[in-house]
Amino acid sequence: MDFTHRPGAKTGSGPLASWSEENAARKERFKKIAFESVDLANDPYLMKNHLGSYECKLCLTIHMNEGSYLVHTQGKKHQTNLARRQAREARDGNTMVKTTGLVTAPKKTIVKIGRPGYKVTKIRDPITKKFGLLFQIKYPEIAPKVTPKYRFMSSFEQKVEAPDRHFQYVLFAAEPYETIAFKVPSVEIDTTEEKMLSNWDPDSKQFTFQVLYKDDVLPVMIPQPGMINPY
Repeated sequence: MDFTHRPGAKTGSGPLASWSEENAARKERFKKIAFESVDLANDPYLMKNHLGSYECKLCLTIHMNEGSYLVHTQGKKHQTNLARRQAREARDGNTMVKTTGLVTAPKKTIVKIGRPGYKVTKIRDPITKKFGLLFQIKYPEIAPKVTPKYRFMSSFEQKVEAPDRHFQYVLFAAEPYETIAFKVPSVEIDTTEEKMLSNWDPDSKQFTFQVLYKDDVLPVMIPQPGMINPY
């Protein structure tokens, strides 16, 4: 490398640059190349920490400024790690989102086949004489290794009807059937194990759920037919 007009050198000529000077010049060239080719705004591996420094999430290195990080991206370590990451993603069949650096998982697509059959019966506890409800939901085409689930939902949580504090909903779900919801009185339920019962029979493909109220509810209303998509 030729440097003209260096101290102690003759005009029109210069001594060879030292190793440190060559290294600094090389880094400056890399920086200019990186500024032209790297888009920091969409770099998934660049992260600015709470100290104001820049971190490379791929190589786990820390840099004082963007220029230092850009030089790093053109270096052997970053390029090697980048090639390894791309090869692994190609092998695993994953795709990286450039804007966030996250790996997108394939969405699970389920084709709904309609509502399950159901029967709701008013019951009465033979000992306490409290009223309750017995739900019997049929899932003849339920997906393998799937167990039906249930949960209670406040009237203010659903998005289908106007909220009414006197009522709540009990939901039943099992793939590939649509989720159904029943509108029931919003009164305290006896949640003890012997009073609140649920059972899934894989042979008859029927899910049974029993609730008993702590207060007298006269008459206990029969829930409305299944409401689809209560959200």
